[in-house]
Amino acid sequence: MASAAGRVPEWRTVTLGRQQLRVARWPGDARATPLLFFNGIGASLELLSPLAQALPGTPIIAFDIPGVGLSPARWLPYRLWNMARLAGRLLDHLGIGRVDVLGVSWGGTLAQQFVLQNPRRCRRLVLAATAQGAWMVPGRLKVLRHFISPRRHNDAAHRECIAGEIYGGRARTDPQLMKSLHDCIKPTSRYGYLLQQLAVAGWCSVPWLPLLRQPTLILAGNDDPVVPLINARLMHKLIRRAHLHVFDDGHLFILSQPEATASVLQQFLRAGTAHG
Repeated sequence: MASAAGRVPEWRTVTLGRQQLRVARWPGDARATPLLFFNGIGASLELLSPLAQALPGTPIIAFDIPGVGLSPARWLPYRLWNMARLAGRLLDHLGIGRVDVLGVSWGGTLAQQFVLQNPRRCRRLVLAATAQGAWMVPGRLKVLRHFISPRRHNDAAHRECIAGEIYGGRARTDPQLMKSLHDCIKPTSRYGYLLQQLAVAGWCSVPWLPLLRQPTLILAGNDDPVVPLINARLMHKLIRRAHLHVFDDGHLFILSQPEATASVLQQFLRAGTAHG
């Protein structure tokens, strides 16, 4: 795993109306298109660190979703379209125009929604370990039950005990993986976690995925108990200009194989329309 000490982000708090956001920016090549990153459910910005270290030339922008990390929760529930609009306002505030978009797991649903609402603003789309919403092929109930609450974020011993069962891949075979990520996994409030669950309740992208025109890279693990591989294959069929890359790993391939993930990402982002 890449060291998290090499590349230091710029941290700041941005106020957009009544909402405060903790924002991180990893500087990179000024000529490169910035990468807007949306994280998984309950995951704070710190979990992006391993991948950021493996993408030294790529400017990255990310923020804690309200109720996660150090971004205060909203009083009222929100939907994905609210978060997509908030992300657009953040980019406006930062003076950033066109971006590439990467969404992981829950963040992949937000990435799809962002591109739907901001088609001209998104140059390329990357969907990692994610699915198409309500019409997805779900994992087994014994796995999904562990995602009802944020306990795996808040209880390290519990997380290490169930990691292999719920994340698959290298989490099954490498007992040190979760220990190595300990400093990157921060506690998550139950309310903030609930808001993220409500945001995607009933949401589905299947009807409009064929309308997306951006070159899209779909990343998936072949042993993902949370989001079975068939979902990536379905999105690959639905999105016109999609390329599918499958890792021999589970749900956490971005964390267990950050260098390999970064290599595939860089090839896609730099290749023009070669993957279209």
